[in-house]
Amino acid sequence: MITSIDAFLRYFDGVNRRAIRDVGKLPVEAEAWQPPSGAGEGAWNIGEIVKHMAMSRLFFASAYRGEGWQATPWPQPTGTREQWHDALVSSAEQLRSALAGTPDAWLSRKAQPLGAGDPPVSGWRLLLMMTEHDVHHRSQIDTYAGVMGWPVAHIYGRSAEEVGLMLRDAGNPRSSSS
Repeated sequence: MITSIDAFLRYFDGVNRRAIRDVGKLPVEAEAWQPPSGAGEGAWNIGEIVKHMAMSRLFFASAYRGEGWQATPWPQPTGTREQWHDALVSSAEQLRSALAGTPDAWLSRKAQPLGAGDPPVSGWRLLLMMTEHDVHHRSQIDTYAGVMGWPVAHIYGRSAEEVGLMLRDAGNPRSSSS
């Protein structure tokens, strides 16, 4: 459980660094790539996904701050890799500015629900929902990269195969070579 807003912001900084790393590995051709079919979010290109991620961070922050669910369109362009980077950096800075210094007690207070039939959500849960949303779309980008044969970063710098070899070489009896 998150016990302070500073601890959450440190955690989110890592999530954002991985998002920046992952879009930074994409080749120039990713700027013009579009899913071959789909509708809604399933038809978004990389720039549209990044724009949605940037906007959504502030959407959740406004609800956390008790200002309501404000879906303000992302104002900066997101058509190039450099603009993807800039949007992720800028939105993280704006999120940090919106949340830094808020009382830790807000983590346990209830935020107003988005929909009329939805229950109120604790502040800490709202921040985790925002983070899960961010990771969901980063995974969408990574999936597209894998399908297209573009580089995909390993979440913690090692592949499953590398971990398996490390365990094997360390003599771990629970490791498997399959």
